[in-house]
Parts: sequence; structure tokens; C-alpha cells
Amino acid sequence: MPDRIRKHPFFTRILWLLATFLLFFAALPANAEESAPKEQAAETSKPAVQPEIEENASKPLTVELPSASSAGIRHQLQGLRDSLDQRLAALESSKERLAYGESILARLNDEYESFELRLERAGLNLTEDYAQLLRQRLDRLEKQSIADSLITGIRERLSNAREEQLRLEEFEAILGASDEARDQLRRQRAALIRQLHKAITEHIDVLNEYFNTVETLQARIRAYQTLLQQRLFWLPSAETVGPDTAGKLVQAVVWLGNPAHWNTLVDAVKTSFAERRIEIVLLVALLLLLVSRRRVIRESLVASGEAVGNVGKDRFQVTLYALGCSVLLTLPAVMALALGSLLLMEGNDFLTALAGGFTAAAFVTLLLSFVHKVARKDSLGERHFKWNATTLDAIRREIPVLLWVLVPVSILTGALEAPGGTVHRDSLGRLLFIIASIALALFAQHIMTAVRSDVVNHKILRTLHVLAVATPVVLTIGSLLGYHYTAVQLERNIFISICWLAFNVLLYYLCLRALSVRERRLTLERLREQRAAERKQAEAKEAAENSGEGLPPALDMPEMDLEDISQQSKSLFRILACVLAATGLWLLWASVIPALQLFDNITLWTIATGIEGAETLPITLGDFILGLIVIIGTIMAARNLPGTLEVMVLSRMHLEPGSGYAITTIVKYLIVFFGVVAALAVLGVQWSKLQWLVAALGVGLGFGLQEIVANFVSGIILLFERPIRVGDTVTIGGITGTVSRIRIRATTLVDWDRKEQIIPNKTFVTQDLTNWTLSDPIVRVIVYVKVAYGSDVDAVQDILLKVAEDNDRVVADPAPAVFCVGLGDSSIDFEVRVFIEDLLDYMPLAHELHASITRALDEAGVVIPFPQQDINVRSLVESKPTE
Repeated sequence: MPDRIRKHPFFTRILWLLATFLLFFAALPANAEESAPKEQAAETSKPAVQPEIEENASKPLTVELPSASSAGIRHQLQGLRDSLDQRLAALESSKERLAYGESILARLNDEYESFELRLERAGLNLTEDYAQLLRQRLDRLEKQSIADSLITGIRERLSNAREEQLRLEEFEAILGASDEARDQLRRQRAALIRQLHKAITEHIDVLNEYFNTVETLQARIRAYQTLLQQRLFWLPSAETVGPDTAGKLVQAVVWLGNPAHWNTLVDAVKTSFAERRIEIVLLVALLLLLVSRRRVIRESLVASGEAVGNVGKDRFQVTLYALGCSVLLTLPAVMALALGSLLLMEGNDFLTALAGGFTAAAFVTLLLSFVHKVARKDSLGERHFKWNATTLDAIRREIPVLLWVLVPVSILTGALEAPGGTVHRDSLGRLLFIIASIALALFAQHIMTAVRSDVVNHKILRTLHVLAVATPVVLTIGSLLGYHYTAVQLERNIFISICWLAFNVLLYYLCLRALSVRERRLTLERLREQRAAERKQAEAKEAAENSGEGLPPALDMPEMDLEDISQQSKSLFRILACVLAATGLWLLWASVIPALQLFDNITLWTIATGIEGAETLPITLGDFILGLIVIIGTIMAARNLPGTLEVMVLSRMHLEPGSGYAITTIVKYLIVFFGVVAALAVLGVQWSKLQWLVAALGVGLGFGLQEIVANFVSGIILLFERPIRVGDTVTIGGITGTVSRIRIRATTLVDWDRKEQIIPNKTFVTQDLTNWTLSDPIVRVIVYVKVAYGSDVDAVQDILLKVAEDNDRVVADPAPAVFCVGLGDSSIDFEVRVFIEDLLDYMPLAHELHASITRALDEAGVVIPFPQQDINVRSLVESKPTE
């Protein structure tokens, strides 16, 4: 490529428009002064390593030891010799394979380190031919990766050797402690056992080393592939489009239509069907079933939206049913492409690559067709999620057109991965990429125009519109300028990113839909409960006025305002969706753009692991940022989770009053605790290093903060044990009131004078407590009555019992009772024992019973005595003194 084209800044400026310009320069190595020809010469001066290790075709060694109890000693000697010979042969083979693997690993490590150093020195000052060589090396490494079956085979040999070692130990133990010194055959047997035991132990050690070597080699190959991918991402991988491109394109078309590729199509289909008969037949049956039921599924999908908005019939299950119907409508086209892939898998190399293209096309169809079905008329997006109608119309109109372009492009692009087709990636592959990019740009233009139809001047949407349309165009220009590999990787990742964001949006709206349905039903339930509560409140107010007590104000708990709940739940769902989306995007793009790994390369401090010989653990800037994110997430979750928990969980459990408040409070504590633990773990704080701090803190708490800690622990005990609940009426320390709040340090009581009493939590745990409404709100009331001597006791009892039974405040179960309890100085004493349902009825009932008893006794002629005293006056006559 001429220097004036290679140094052209146009592509770099366009990347700046896509906000990747800074990332580009962050990925540049420091020394870029080395010339490309020198590096190219150094590259070709040393042969490249081919990290291939052939799998051992032989089966794992299985040797049957002779019986220690029934076989003769000569037979045992022969069996032990055979086992030893086979084990020594297997050991020698494993040593050779280990030596070969270690040599390959050493050469690959040297090549990797040398290659990495040369790339750092060269920077981006490399020719197109050099980039093409890098691409060839990447293709070779991807084809020469270590097979997983090789590692599985090593594991099997290890397991077999360990089993034989155990059998040999059992064989030796059964022989017993015989006098081997007097028998030459027994001495030979003992010597063979020792030799075999040593060989097995050595073989196990060799296999362990071989296993570790193969795993290290596999990891090094992956690192090598990552290095090449990152460097190729910023290098031109093809020549700039010129006059000779048309000729190459013709050659690619001729190669694509080569009869040698298609002559074995029928045989490939037959062979594939024979190999995968069950999968293909099952797939065809499901495909025919879905096609035959397609109309019924559509009608069911439309009918599912009729219940949306109807509080009595609306359920979240209706939305899940509509989602399932949308998936079923998506599957036929996907299954047809998957069927094509299965039928071509056992063909030649070209047909096998074409099967991969069908698989890629099936994946693209699954994503886009599902979005199309969600946007159907009277379907999920319109009825359930209430999305913009103009946008949905554009999606329904444009996605089929986009599929007609992307499906053939995906199939043909997959065919170019066949041997001999890679040379046509820069001609036919680039043409297919340009066609797909133009289709995506037009799709983005139409969709974003529909999105902005209602808010034309929205700045953020306008910026997204420009980026959505310009990105495929910029990538097309980059491909034409030779950055084809970079453009393909960027467009692939952008497409996957958009699909991932769409998936998160769908999850977010599903959560909002579940929340809205539950909110409507909860609102209806609360309206009904509110009417009943208003009636009860009116009765309680009347009772309070009659009793002369102040009615307690409305409590803070256990119920939350539905508007607050909605805001908290939406905030929590939004946070979770953003975290999930950001995590997926980070994992996707971190391997593509090295600049995103910058935070992991900046070490802030190191921490000793405490393991002898182990290296220190570095804490990077990325770990510090992650720790901050965990802390912020913990705070947001502690603030917003109670609302979601109230709507989605607690409201369905029909808990007792105050239970929901206790649960949400405990959940807050747990969130904060685990959030702090997670943040400290990310920052490398080890609990073993905090022992001295915990000890010092314990001493400080013991002396200075013991009351605060005691109240905190007591508050947790109150929440778990629940001797009191929000809304209970309690008496403690001579104070009677209603529990309104249970906080970390203290509990608030509202007494009958409507004064708030702040009582430390420890008081409720350590002192005597009376809870009037813990398990049973019924309270007993005793009225004392005195009658004069001479009254008919049985008649008085009947009168008092009738008065108690006629009062509406007295409950029938337990039944009222009247007893004559004593004979006083001037009266016969009775007790009227009755029960009431509400503590506020205590004083009104006492008044009513006293008044009714007074009238009833007066009407019956029964005298209510009063205290009487007899006073005797005695006069004393003074005697005159005797003169």
C-alpha cells in the first residue's frame, strides 16, 4: 500500500466520531519507531511453533492383578511381571509425551514473548503483508488448539493408575506377614510388588506433570490468539479496493459455484440424515407442528392482550403466555435454517462450512424475528408494554427486509470459512459485508426516524440517530480502506451489543409489567381494606372519645405508600438492568479494545496472601472502581429494595401486622452487611488481617459503646423474636401505648395522651413487658359490686349476669361470669368478670356496667351499702376532791 494511503487520517477521524479515538491511542505501544521491514525480517528468521499434540490412540492401561488368595505363587509372579512390563512401557510413553509437550511449551513461550516484544516495538507501523501474515498465524492457531478430549484422556489414565495403585496395596495386604526370608519365590514376589508400586507412583507423577503441561499450553495458545486478535484489530488486513478487486470478485464467484463443492450434496444429506436421524426427524416434526398451529398461536397471542388493564382479570401470567406465543411464532424460520445446517454437516469441507453459515443465519433470524413478533399488531409490545405505535409499525415493516439481506449474507460468509475460501474474504467477503452494512444503515435510519417522530428536537435521540446511521457507513469505508478485519469485528460486536441491550430492555419491561399488575391488584385490595379500616377507625374514635383517651395517630408502618413503592421498584429494576447491561458490554468489548484493560494494569497496592511462597495479590485501579460500584449498589439496593419486596413478595403472604416491617428491616441489614463484605473482598481486605482491629473495636465497644451495641442487638432480637410488633399495645415501666416504630437503637410508643415515648430497645428485652395484643386482643375487665347484708345472693348474681350479657361490648366467648367473692364488714362482695375485644372499650364498658348495675339493683330493691360506724358517747363525771 502506498504511504500516502497508509498514513491517511480519514479513517482515524471517523473513529473519533464513534468515540473510539481515545481508546485507539490508549492501545498504542510506546515505541513505534521500529521499521516494519526489520520486524518482518525478524519474524521470518525463526520458524513458528505448531502447538499440536496428538492424542494417544491407545486405551487407558488396565491390568488385572492375580488373586492373592486363590492363585499360586508362580502365577502371581507371572501376573506381576506382566503388570510391571506394561506399566513401565506406559511410563516410558508418558515420559516421551511429557518431554515433547514441555519442549512445545518452552518453544511456544519463547515465541510468544519474542513476538510480543517485537509487536510492542513495532507499534502500528506495519505493512499490509505483515498484517496478512498475522492473520494467517491466527487462523493456524485457531485450528491447532489443544483438544479437550486430550485432557480428558489424561484424566482417565490418571484415574486408572490410582485405581491400580489401590488394588496393588490391597493385594499386598492380603498376602499377610509370612516369613519371606525363607522362601525365594516369596522374596521375588515382594521385590516385584515394590518395583510395580514404584512404577505406578512414578507414572502418576508423570501424568500429573503432563496434565499441567497440556493445560498451560492450552492457556498459552489462548493468550497468543488474544494477542494476535488485539493487534490485528488495529491493522489493515486487506488491500484498499482497486481495479483488481473486480477480478478477484469474479474468481470468488467461480470458486463458490465450483461443481466439486456441490457434487456431493445428495450424499452429504444422506450421510447427515443417517448420523443424526433422531434429531432431524424430531426437528421436522416440531417444525410441521408449529406451522400447522401458527394461526391458532396468532389468535391466542392477540386474545392474551384483551385482559390487559382489567384489574379483575389481568395477570402477569398473561404476559408470560404472550411471550411464549411470540417465541413459538419465531421458531419455524429458525428451525428451518437449523435443519439445513444439520443436513449439511457430514458433507465435504465446503458443505461443512456452509452448515456453519446456516447456523449463523439461524442465530440472526432468531434475534430479529423475535423482535418482529414482539412488535406484532395487538401483541406484546403494543398491548402489554404500551410501546410507541409508530416505532412498532416501523419495526414490523423493516425487519423482514433486513432479514432478506442478512440471512443470505450470513450463509455465504460462513461458506468462505472453508479451505480455499479464506483467500476470497477480502473480495466476496468484503462485498457481503458492505451489503449488510448498507442494509443496517437503512434499517437504523427508518427506525430512528420513527422513534424521533414525536420528539424531533430531542438532543440525545438526535445523537443516537446520527451514530446509528453513521456507524455502518464508517465501517464500510474502513473495510474499503483495508481495515476489513477491524470493521467485521466492530460490526459483529455492535450487533451483539444491540441484541444484548434489547434483551435487557425486554427484561426491564417484563419486570415493570409484573410490578404494574401487582400494583393494580394491591391498590384494589387496599381500597377494600381502607374502607374496612375507616369503619373500624370511626368506631375506635368513638370509643376513644367515650373513654376519654387520645386516639393514637397513624403509624409509620407496616404499610408503605404505593407511589413510593412504585418509584423504589422502578429505580431498583433500572439499576439492575443497567448493571446487567454494563457487565455484558464490558465482557464483550474488553477483549477487543485493549484500552478497556487499562484499569487492570494500574496497581494501587499489593496484599500478602499469607501463604508461604505465594506471590502478593495486586489491587488494581479496576478493583478499586469495582469496590466503589459495589458500595454504591449496596446503598441503592438498601434504599429501593423494600418497595419491591413489599409489592412482589410480602403482599402475597398475608402477614400479621408489623411482620412486613420486620422483614424489610432485616433485609436492609443483610444487604448492608454483605455489601460491605463484598466491597472489602474486592479491595483485598482479608479478615485474618483485621483480627487486631476487631479485638481493639471489641474493647472499645465494651467500655464506651456498650449501651448502643446492646440496644442494636436488642433491636435485632425484637425483629426476629417479635415479642412486640408495630401496631401492638404494650405496657412497660408504667407506660402504656401503641408501638409505632422499631429502629436500630430505640422503639417509639404513642401513649393515650398522643405523646411519643422513646424507649431503648434493651428495655423491652431485659424488663417485664405486657403486650395487650400480641396473640389475642381480647382483654378481661373486672367490676366490683357490694350489696347490703340481707340481700338475696342468687337474685343479685342473676341481675349482675343479665346486665353483663346485655352489653354489646362484652364478647360471648369467653362468657361473662359473676361470683360472690367475700363477706365484708358491711357488705356482701361480688365480682363481674367480662371480656372485651378492644382495649379502647375498657373505660366505656366500665362506665356502662356501673350505670346499668346501679339501675338494675335499685329497681330490684337491693341496697348498695355504704360504710357505717357506730359512735358511742360516754360522759365522765369528775369527783370532787376530799378536803
